[in-house]
Amino acid sequence: MIDPVTGERVNDRPRRGPSPTRLPLLLPGSLSEEQRAVYEAVTGGPRAGDSNPPFSLADDIGRLQGPFNAMLYSPSVGLPLQDLGAALRFRTGFTKREREIATLVVAAHLRSDFEWYAHERIGRRQGLADEETDALREGRAPMLADVRERVVYEAARQLAAEGDLADAVYTEAVATLGRTALVELVALVGYYQALALQLRVFRVGVPDGEAAPEWPAAGDGYE
Repeated sequence: MIDPVTGERVNDRPRRGPSPTRLPLLLPGSLSEEQRAVYEAVTGGPRAGDSNPPFSLADDIGRLQGPFNAMLYSPSVGLPLQDLGAALRFRTGFTKREREIATLVVAAHLRSDFEWYAHERIGRRQGLADEETDALREGRAPMLADVRERVVYEAARQLAAEGDLADAVYTEAVATLGRTALVELVALVGYYQALALQLRVFRVGVPDGEAAPEWPAAGDGYE
């Protein structure tokens, strides 16, 4: 950006690391009718079906956490966006482990604190072991015995890193997962990349009192 007084170029690259959220958390009682529809879709939909959820969708006074608060600011975008997320999480052909492996690949590649915080907890509920989540967080290939899981991991890793699939990986993914699942996987990676971008731009970290993930040093793993 150019300083309007001096005419000099100033470095306005975004800061990395914790900073106050840029979007105030909205109280349930302050919502418009359109915002209320988004709120109820998030809190009353399949995400809320667990009697002992791995993480809280809202804080102790009902304000949505993570990417969901931003959805309230534009209900016309937020409502279909949350529905796409619910479809990808609950209505695809992936096993729960496969889905969380792919999601954690994206969270780790983009170093998205909240995305990792939430989905590491979900992944552990679905049987991901410490050594598997540690490998994913550090940008290493986990030791996966299941062929489908290995293909999901490699395809998600390449999609996150390259924005494309090499012919060999594409062919293996189609042969192992099928075309329908591959379409779903590309959509899943794109969706969580979009959420990670919102979380970064709006400075959304992990909930108060929770520890942020320990990412590898610069130059290691995905970066």
